[in-house]
Amino acid sequence: MAAEASSSDLVQVVALLAAGVVAVPIFKRMGLGSILGYLAAGVVIGPFGLRVFSESEAILHVAELGVVMFLFIIGLEMQPSRLWSLRREIFGLGALQVGVCAILLTLVGLAGGFPIAQSFVAGAGFVLTSTAIVMQLLEERGEIATPKGQRIVSILLLEDLTIVPLLALVAFLAPGGADTSLSERLTEVGIGVAAIVGLVVAGRYLLNPLFRILADARAREVMTAAALLVVLGSALAMQLSGLSMAMGAFLAGVLLSESTFRHQLEADIEPFRGILLGLFFLAVGMSLDLGVVAQNWRLVAIYVVAYMIMKALGIYIVARMLRSGHREALERAVFMAQGGEFAFVLYSSAASVGIIDGQANATLTAIIIISMVLTPLAIVALRYLTPRDEQSLEGVDIADGLTGSVLIIGFGRFGQIASQPLLLRGLDVSIIDNEVEMIQAAADFGFKVYYGDGTRLDILHAAGAGRARAVLICVDKPDAAVRIAQLIKAEFPLVTILARAFDRGTALQLIRAGVDYQLRETFESALVFGGSALEALGVDPEEVAEVIEDVRRRDEARFETQLAEGIRAGQRFLKGNIGTPIPTPLTQPRRAGRALNEETAGVLNKAETNS
Repeated sequence: MAAEASSSDLVQVVALLAAGVVAVPIFKRMGLGSILGYLAAGVVIGPFGLRVFSESEAILHVAELGVVMFLFIIGLEMQPSRLWSLRREIFGLGALQVGVCAILLTLVGLAGGFPIAQSFVAGAGFVLTSTAIVMQLLEERGEIATPKGQRIVSILLLEDLTIVPLLALVAFLAPGGADTSLSERLTEVGIGVAAIVGLVVAGRYLLNPLFRILADARAREVMTAAALLVVLGSALAMQLSGLSMAMGAFLAGVLLSESTFRHQLEADIEPFRGILLGLFFLAVGMSLDLGVVAQNWRLVAIYVVAYMIMKALGIYIVARMLRSGHREALERAVFMAQGGEFAFVLYSSAASVGIIDGQANATLTAIIIISMVLTPLAIVALRYLTPRDEQSLEGVDIADGLTGSVLIIGFGRFGQIASQPLLLRGLDVSIIDNEVEMIQAAADFGFKVYYGDGTRLDILHAAGAGRARAVLICVDKPDAAVRIAQLIKAEFPLVTILARAFDRGTALQLIRAGVDYQLRETFESALVFGGSALEALGVDPEEVAEVIEDVRRRDEARFETQLAEGIRAGQRFLKGNIGTPIPTPLTQPRRAGRALNEETAGVLNKAETNS
């Protein structure tokens, strides 16, 4: 009997792996993406297909860990300062979108003749977008770190937080739910807040020392186990306090985002994340009850279309209200028009307290799953309806196996000038850039530039960053420059890094990333320009040189102060053009001051006595 059970379990494992291995390449070859492949494979092998599995819910609970690990990795890329900079998007854009969409979707239910409580619960569940699907789509398109991708991530974070008040509201709307006391609700909120505070404190003061001790032990498998422990432990803490597991994992990632072990943790978690996330989509496909769909196909079809259209409309309106472009608003509406995995939790809770019955729960779950299935198809349709000009790599060589002693990343105006001293000295210089038009134009002027994105670790390896004596980061995007510096310092710590900084803030980030030299792109040219202006006004060249050197010293002192105290520090080193008194001298006087009359002498003597 034990052997038969073991054989049956093995058959199911093989079926899961085979379904993913067969379906995903086929769907990706068809241009439909990996998500739709997993979902279709889940339907085929699930209890309503070939019936290889009879209980999809058990697999779904395990597979949710894939979403948890995905959010942890996203958190690793989101430093606290970066998260704080998104506070307006999270609590402004996110809250507005959730509110508008909840109202519109509730109206859809009321228009169908359903009671207000049921209409609200059904609509609110559909408001909660699928974090797994949207994040996977953003990752496949390489848009998570872009401004529009960050706005979508902010909205998803707010939706994850929204599940808590929604569950409390479901309990209140339930028959007899009003009997729940205010103290009980406040206790639930307090537990959630305490869990978040506890996780933040533990992450700030315990995680880094823990990983430092484990790193000294030089046991790779223990580091991997510790990474899994942090992710799953954080998720469990949030779940026990009534919050979402994904939110706990995300917070843990954010707290470790500035750790020296960040890249190691990401590498350890990545294999588990990929497998479990695929398993999650398979389990969602298995959960689609084809019997319920067949019995209520008209209702399901109407509400899938109505919910997706109304939600997309709400998202588009909010995006345009907050001054997003038409294309970005349209893409966001299509990306987020589906329901998500948190709706399953909300509908189950509503069914348990009697707001909806089992049949309604199954129908709403089917509506959510079908909307998730339709999302990749909607994105394909959007791509064809609004075709994007794609770069042709014809005549352009991709970076691979480069061996130059110096690697230049980015060959715009800055990179072109910086390359000249190196080339005149006879150094072997490799150059990469990700702008095809620039690469083709550079070839006309005698430069060999390879195509490659410096923010990708595999491209850095192919471009020879590990073999180079020095890497020059000359890209014009601040975030990309910092990201490249962090990757190189983590992967090739012995390589000398020289970086172009867009502004003071970027320069400070580059210093913290460990670059050996940074230069603000306009600093030297502005000094030369200002010095030439003084000379044009008749100032002696030697005095001009002294003034420029004084500016350099003051700027260096201000920069050191900002490194220690923050970007707002060091104001005393700036010379302004308004008459506001400054309590400390802007420049040191060349000789001591002296009084020109008795009254002034008396004032100076009194000041010296008081000091």
